[in-house]
Amino acid sequence: MTSPEQHRAGLACGAGAYLLWGLFPLYWPLLEPANAIEILAHRMIWSLLFMLILITVRRDWSSVRGAVADRRTLRRLSVAAVAVSVNWGVYIWGVNSNQVVETSLGYFINPLLTVLAGVLILKERLRPAQWAAVGVGTLAIVVLTVDYGRLPWIALALACSFATYGFLKNQITVGAVESMTIETGVLVIPAVITLAVLSSRSQTTFGHAGAGNALLLIGTGAVTAIPLLLFASAARRLPLTVLGLLQYLAPVLQFAVGVGIRHEAMPPARLAGFGLVWIALIVLTADAIRHHRSRAGLRREVDGAAV
Repeated sequence: MTSPEQHRAGLACGAGAYLLWGLFPLYWPLLEPANAIEILAHRMIWSLLFMLILITVRRDWSSVRGAVADRRTLRRLSVAAVAVSVNWGVYIWGVNSNQVVETSLGYFINPLLTVLAGVLILKERLRPAQWAAVGVGTLAIVVLTVDYGRLPWIALALACSFATYGFLKNQITVGAVESMTIETGVLVIPAVITLAVLSSRSQTTFGHAGAGNALLLIGTGAVTAIPLLLFASAARRLPLTVLGLLQYLAPVLQFAVGVGIRHEAMPPARLAGFGLVWIALIVLTADAIRHHRSRAGLRREVDGAAV
């Protein structure tokens, strides 16, 4: 049971994390003329440097060494690193190619894919409301496919990669800072090689597009790590139901940026598809809250009977 002060601090940290994630579409275009591959490589390198400094300040190297020594944990974190690099790369490319609305869709449908993964991988049994939400979400994908004239592959790639990342991270007990350090450590060698290849072809902007561009590319480390640390702080203080509700703040903001600031098209059919996704999320969230309250009530009854 958290105190009111801890709860308020958790809400502030959680809202801060999702607010920053929701405003990401405003940051990545500032890095142009760097392309998505160069931005991704810099994000990996500077994120690792930021995390190494943080680990050193916190004197947490023993935790990192312990995680690396556990082969099973290291293997899962390595796969998680690949999944998150796919997520980062597709997201940056989507934002910088003026498809912010579709990137927001990926994070709207991610909870539905997470539920579906529980059935397919963990053999969980869904409640009727959860099945209804998955069905409505599937219908939404069909509607959006017809509207786009193609599968909304950016949204699906983001949702699948992040659902995979979340599933893998759920299977380990390593802290957020330590796991992020290891993940970026796994990614740093491919990132350095990528930048070397781009540089040999004169396709890099770092050092060639002004000090502002260079500083913004370096800033990707802090931009990546700060919301993660806020999220980790919130997760320690808030119930999962509250954290689950906060997660919708990021795609709502991304959607608002795409439509309100980037002025992306939102024809009626596309709006209908998004509407179906939002209905599915309302059903899923309401069921989760009802189920949580039911279990909490049952626990109180059991505890009362035990006394």
